[in-house]
Amino acid sequence: MSARILLADDDRAIREALTRALTLEGYDVVQAPDGAQALALVESAQPDAAILDVMMPNVDGLTVCRVLRAERNRLPILMLTARTETADRVAGLDAGADDYLPKPFDLDELLARLRALLRRARPQADDDGDATVLQVADLRIDTTARRVWRGQREAELSKTEFDLLELLVRNQGIVLDHSTIYDRIWGYDFGPDSKNLAVYISYLRRKLEGEGDAKLIHTVRGVGYTVRPG
Repeated sequence: MSARILLADDDRAIREALTRALTLEGYDVVQAPDGAQALALVESAQPDAAILDVMMPNVDGLTVCRVLRAERNRLPILMLTARTETADRVAGLDAGADDYLPKPFDLDELLARLRALLRRARPQADDDGDATVLQVADLRIDTTARRVWRGQREAELSKTEFDLLELLVRNQGIVLDHSTIYDRIWGYDFGPDSKNLAVYISYLRRKLEGEGDAKLIHTVRGVGYTVRPG
């Protein structure tokens, strides 16, 4: 069955062009020119994923994300932004977006990221022998319920954040290089100059490594990342 995509952008030309491209890829597309209509369509159209522009009239993309996450709606969200500063992109992640793509973007990259979001959103049965509860020190992950705790504190993670953390924890003590992580999480290697992974790692640290907490996510300079106690 074709996935339904909510596309929200106040630029009609971009909406129409992306709608044509997505339709050719077999997606069912519903459009919104602003965030208010996007929120209404989330309820009425029940999309499988959303592509949201940050800068929209009435209600912007960041607010749409915040409202959905406050309602515990885990709709996969790909944010489009004309802003290129890391701080601006982190604001999108902070609002609850699963991924972001700066404008102007390559259509093939957008399609690859969308496929990755949809793939991760599909419920999958655990393989025989796979643990459904993972633990490193006082970090605990329930892979079935997709919930994470650090000590007694529960952390709210987006789909991408959760998948990245689960990958690292399942391979605890092993250093995973950037290419491996990009391939496993995004299904697309963004190349050595991409800051995408670094932003997600920093965001996980902000959520999981508060004051007084032991460091769990370690950077191996020039190689990649690993999770280990201490």
